[in-house]
Amino acid sequence: MAEPQIIRTPGGEELVVLTRPDYDALVAAAEAAEWDEDAEDVAIYDARKADLAAGRDHALPPEVSTAMLAGDSLLKAARKWRGLTQSELSEKAGIAQGYLSDLESGRRAGTAETLRALGAALDFPLTIDAPEC
Repeated sequence: MAEPQIIRTPGGEELVVLTRPDYDALVAAAEAAEWDEDAEDVAIYDARKADLAAGRDHALPPEVSTAMLAGDSLLKAARKWRGLTQSELSEKAGIAQGYLSDLESGRRAGTAETLRALGAALDFPLTIDAPEC
């Protein structure tokens, strides 16, 4: 790759001048990287669809997915989707409200027993081996 030439505009913006072969090589590399990323996305999508079809996973309601994309944990999103307060859910699951708050915020990780109780209280399948509720 030849040394690029840098030109500064009167406004201070830097422009880079490349040879045509260098430019073509950069474009080809960017397209290859985009193709690899797209292939990875397709593979993830295919694996998720296979898990759903085999019953190894469950589709999330759109409201839960939207809340998770906005930053809520799965547990908090499911609780809100069910229209429950932390107090109501903690009572149904037999745990302290403060503990539920810690689980929702990721400050603490729940035991498998606790996550099963929460899933049953929500009538919602919480993944036991998930790193974050």
